[in-house]
Amino acid sequence: MGVIVSDLKKSFGDNVVLNGFSHNFTDKKVTAIMGQSGSGKTTLLAIMMGLLPPDSGTVQCPAPISAVFQENRLCENLTASANIRLVTGKKYDRHEITAELLRIGLSNCENKAVSQLSGGMKRRVALLRALLAESEVLFLDEPFKGLDLDTKNLVMEYCKEMTKGKTVIFVTHDQRECEFFSDEVIEMNMFG
Repeated sequence: MGVIVSDLKKSFGDNVVLNGFSHNFTDKKVTAIMGQSGSGKTTLLAIMMGLLPPDSGTVQCPAPISAVFQENRLCENLTASANIRLVTGKKYDRHEITAELLRIGLSNCENKAVSQLSGGMKRRVALLRALLAESEVLFLDEPFKGLDLDTKNLVMEYCKEMTKGKTVIFVTHDQRECEFFSDEVIEMNMFG
């Protein structure tokens, strides 16, 4: 089963963000959500993940889920490897995590505290943590932001391979990301 969203409404005071949004997100496909700032993309993801209640409407979403937020939300005092193990448990050992870090261009980072990593490196650790977590549905909010072009190309290829067979819903402003990564694109308009 994919993610089924029915008649979602959400306002913050007088600001109507979602006004009856409905969509069936296809199971095991990648759906990109595009739209200008303020059109409700991040709010929609937060509601679908159960982090924010809608004013009305329903979401049916199979569990388990994993996510990359606009902020990396990493434990800065832990190593890159430890941040990943927090969500993967014993599914991946230290050597396997090191190998995956290497695949996305993060050699010799596994034992460094996240606080010592650059912004682009932190972004890749956050993304890898979500990709290696046990999940059926993956929510990605601007997952490739802050990456230089070569790194972005490498990481997009890696993501495409690692998300096969998963339902992926991702927010982006980049048309090229949509064309490369998604099976379907939803263009969100300003509601209200």
